[in-house]
Amino acid sequence: MAELLSSTTSLPCIGACFLPSASRKAVTRLALPLLANRRSSSHGLVAASLRPFSAVHPRFCQSAGRRSLSSSSGGAAGARCAASDPAQLKSVREDIRELLRTKFCHPILVRLGWHDSGTYDKNIDEWPQRGGANGSLRYDIELKHAANAGLVNALKLLQPIKEKYTGLSYADLFQLASATSVEEAGGPKIPMKYGRVDVTGPEQCPEEGKLPAAGPPSPAEHLREVFYRMGLNDKEIVALSGAHTLGRSRPERSGWGKPETKYTKDGPGAPGGQSWTVQWLKFDNSYFKDIKERKDEDLLVLPTDAVLFDDPAFKVYAEKYAEDQDAFFKDYAEAHAKLSNLGAKFDPPEGFSIDDEAKAAEPFKAAKYSSGKA
Repeated sequence: MAELLSSTTSLPCIGACFLPSASRKAVTRLALPLLANRRSSSHGLVAASLRPFSAVHPRFCQSAGRRSLSSSSGGAAGARCAASDPAQLKSVREDIRELLRTKFCHPILVRLGWHDSGTYDKNIDEWPQRGGANGSLRYDIELKHAANAGLVNALKLLQPIKEKYTGLSYADLFQLASATSVEEAGGPKIPMKYGRVDVTGPEQCPEEGKLPAAGPPSPAEHLREVFYRMGLNDKEIVALSGAHTLGRSRPERSGWGKPETKYTKDGPGAPGGQSWTVQWLKFDNSYFKDIKERKDEDLLVLPTDAVLFDDPAFKVYAEKYAEDQDAFFKDYAEAHAKLSNLGAKFDPPEGFSIDDEAKAAEPFKAAKYSSGKA
């Protein structure tokens, strides 16, 4: 559901409670893919092999300080990635902040974390069969899911960071990048914990069709079907939808939105696409205000956006968040943290925080957007 906003590459953005981009064909085929990404093989962004990303980059998978290669078969030969080191995670966070300042990639990193955790099924007890935040999204077989089109670019962005540290699991990297992106865009501080253990092979990836789509026939029913399966409720569905304040949708990739608007014609990053909000790299409650008013034809409204003010139960929260940004931030931070933990196996079991000595975040500064003039 997010879009990579670097000067050289662009991707679909955050949608349908994550950022959308799945082909219309995929929307009817997959029940509402999380951050609905709509086109799969036609994107040409994902390799056809089942090799994990770590197999292409041998230093990605590391255990007990020893660099090793993840086996694509995931058998005994595959090295198990240890959970992360707290001290190293603090340094990783600083590297992610620098990446965000230079690449404007907040939306796609939010989407990466959400899509890794959003496959969770509360009705399955066993790990990793239950899905969730386990680093499985690094494998090509899962990257090829229609909802994940373009996320290989997020992995490429994080590659230098992953190679730099020996004490870092993929699952923690994805979730740390997602939470940091929200915070650095002016959003709330998210009460995260770390220590997630990675899966070891592509056979442990979830089946396709677990993520939400942008344009299902019955948007409210579909949102509840997908998010209730994860153990989330109506308030959390609406709060998480507010992440649409970040990112853009490109019709050539997602099948939704305009090729360009007055708000996207000059970037930041690669120009073009249609955003949900005017300042689409700023995390605030403008998404709810704009969806409620629907006065600007240059701002995107998907069926799964509109239903937040059409469905009576959803509307209670959408109206509240449109009027009260503090309430939105509070509920969003709690929902994001919950989503990031879904299905994860922690080592230590209770996880750990890296915020005991975290420095105060720098004041948010809006990126340079288009003037808004046609």
